[in-house]
Amino acid sequence: MARNSPIRLPPHISRRWHDPSLGPAVALLASACMNVPAPSPTIAPPSATGTFARPPVALIAAVPDDWWRLYDDPVLDGLVRSTLTANADLRVAYANLDGARAVLRQARAARLPQTTIESALGVDDPAGQPSASGNVPTTDYDIAATASWDLDLFGRLRSAATAAGADAEAQAAVVDGLRVAVVADTVLAYVDLCGSTRAIATGTREVASAQDRSVALVREQLRAGEVSPLEVSASCDDRSRHPRRHPPFEAQRANALYRLATLQGRPPAEARAYRFACTAAPRLRGAAPVGDGTALLLRRPDVREAERRLAAAAARIGVARADLYPRVNLSGAVELLSGGISAAVTPLVSWAFPNQAPVRARLEQARATERAALAGWDVAVLRALREVETTLAACDAEARRNRDLATALREAQAYARRAGARVRLGDAPELLQVDGQRASASATLQQVQSDLAVAQAEVALFRALGGGWRTDAATR
Repeated sequence: MARNSPIRLPPHISRRWHDPSLGPAVALLASACMNVPAPSPTIAPPSATGTFARPPVALIAAVPDDWWRLYDDPVLDGLVRSTLTANADLRVAYANLDGARAVLRQARAARLPQTTIESALGVDDPAGQPSASGNVPTTDYDIAATASWDLDLFGRLRSAATAAGADAEAQAAVVDGLRVAVVADTVLAYVDLCGSTRAIATGTREVASAQDRSVALVREQLRAGEVSPLEVSASCDDRSRHPRRHPPFEAQRANALYRLATLQGRPPAEARAYRFACTAAPRLRGAAPVGDGTALLLRRPDVREAERRLAAAAARIGVARADLYPRVNLSGAVELLSGGISAAVTPLVSWAFPNQAPVRARLEQARATERAALAGWDVAVLRALREVETTLAACDAEARRNRDLATALREAQAYARRAGARVRLGDAPELLQVDGQRASASATLQQVQSDLAVAQAEVALFRALGGGWRTDAATR
């Protein structure tokens, strides 16, 4: 991605890195003011933050958080709610998020003094000692409180806490991305279920019925001597190409049911008992809201995750850089031993010097990791933009094909009506009416398949748009 563009994303994504070039001596004097390194700038070119291609299927409007409600289908709303509640993949992601937040709390607690209380109790029995002058047992008790505090003069712990915070935010973006995927998979399974049900109930059965009538009529003509066995064989061959049952649609319907079951954390076998009344794939009532490039880069969970990974990598440069300087730890203890009190305070200074080659190697490794994270952000941005533009093009192409098929269906239905009228008037053979019915049934099946493809393309578009989710909108 270009990094010299004047167009920058909002502050939590677009940043500048002011790398201090102070010498070690000056750094020692200004150690208390040492800051955590900022990540390299994540700057998108103007073309990335502009509008997408504007086909008729899209609107420049904000993508709603609950985009599936645009279908206005209560059954679909209930499926999405139950999936978000019971999905096993989401439970894994939530557990990983809890772990990342625990690491953050641990990193923050490491900056505070660490205290320990110890105690001991013993009894000395002089009877077991030959040289003892008395026979009265004595009791020794010891209790001590120790405290240790890493002064963190050079920002090692501060940088580690910053990195842990960025990791937790990246994991939260992972959860958002998984929620987008789970919802999109649920909606797509429902679309496949309803679309295949309609294809089985209307298109394939109508085509098979028309083929049966055609074969029966040709056989009657054969008995009347009007046609030869060749025409009968041709009609039977045509029927065999359009069987009464359509295994691909039946398999698609079963597959959709199994996906819905597993998405809700249930065994696939339970899907056999599901009963849905949908007879057609749900469709949007208007154009899909897609927003613009800037909104996409702020909304897509994978882009936010990549930006947070970059921030964590930059913070770990501060951890590695702090190891170039002395580490100062202040320890103290207060001890009560058999009635006597003692206290001590001990500063501990450790420094990897003069051989700092291992430390500098770790620092270079951290910087290389940051460069890789910046490249990963570029990849995420390019992938997000490509997916949206590609799905928009696919939606537009299928919508145009759907309109053409709708026109073809109207013409086929008109042909069937006119052929039937000619047959009733005795002005045309009955085979013409059967041919018109077959053409109408085939056009209906093509229209049903296209309706399903349009609905699938719409779901793919919302998935590419990131589902409208933001970190502050996602609730558990």
